[in-house]
Amino acid sequence: MTAARLPETLWFTRCPVPTATGVAADRGWLAAEFAPDGIAVRSLQDADPGADRAAHYTHDLPGLFREGGNVPALWARSRGQDTRLVGLTWIEERQAVLVAPGSPVRDAGALRGLRLAVPRHDVPIDFWRAMALRGFEGALASAGLGPDDARLVDVPAAGHTGQWAAELDALRRGEVDAVYVKGALAVESARRAGAEVAVELDALPDPAHRVNNGTPRPLTVHQDLLDRRPDLVARFLAVLLRAADWAAGEPAEVARILGAETGAGAEGVAGAYRDGTHRTLHPDLSDTRLDLLARQEAALRAHGFLPEAVDVRAWADPEPLRRAHRILADTPSPSHAPVA
Repeated sequence: MTAARLPETLWFTRCPVPTATGVAADRGWLAAEFAPDGIAVRSLQDADPGADRAAHYTHDLPGLFREGGNVPALWARSRGQDTRLVGLTWIEERQAVLVAPGSPVRDAGALRGLRLAVPRHDVPIDFWRAMALRGFEGALASAGLGPDDARLVDVPAAGHTGQWAAELDALRRGEVDAVYVKGALAVESARRAGAEVAVELDALPDPAHRVNNGTPRPLTVHQDLLDRRPDLVARFLAVLLRAADWAAGEPAEVARILGAETGAGAEGVAGAYRDGTHRTLHPDLSDTRLDLLARQEAALRAHGFLPEAVDVRAWADPEPLRRAHRILADTPSPSHAPVA
């Protein structure tokens, strides 16, 4: 059987968070891997203005690899997009519930009866809203409470610029009592707003209470590419595995890359990511991660974010990652000669 014709371009997209894809792109390893084949490797974020950047959410681009939040990935699959789940990471990316300066609230149980900010964005899939709902659910559940034990307050995001801006403005005006935030920019935004931390979700011992858009974070590829050129998919994943291996020994370099990826300063990066984050970029499809993603799918469906159910285990295809590990084991590491 003759292999399908090589594509001219492979695309990748990632969220502004810690990813092996971001590390591999920074090192130039993705472009170098496929250059001998005459295949260009391009970032959707850096594409020409006319490019379909909405594919980051819809995954309409057949030659696209996506490493990003699970809300859009599950939504695209739920809408019938023929993607496959080929890996999951679990990276603790600071999640917190913030309150106004001087508030006495300092634990999840004290959220009972409070007004919790739930943003509403005019976008096809409002992952911001989903994150807030899931963040509050996790915090409340850790104290044996549920969403009905607090008051969810809609906060329209229109007219506000920047992540968490609408919610933090509502907190400042006294319209809500608590705001959910995540990540490096959230650390900086909270500092500027003078908000105080009521609940550190990262400190909750049960990982089920920390399940959200980025935990676990899926790596997906279009079924079309996987059917036509499974060898290319495996090679792409092998580069990501090599990038994760390299990152495990380079905490300072990973911090630099995270600053560029997130747009945050050193303080935001240090405040958002635990020591050891550089050692957690390897994707897998372990039963634990699949079970946690299935919890997220059920919650998103219950909140109306998914039009149809997604069978997470049926969606997952472990073979590309198995092939990638074999490629890596059989290939001498070129890590001592990184591409400039």
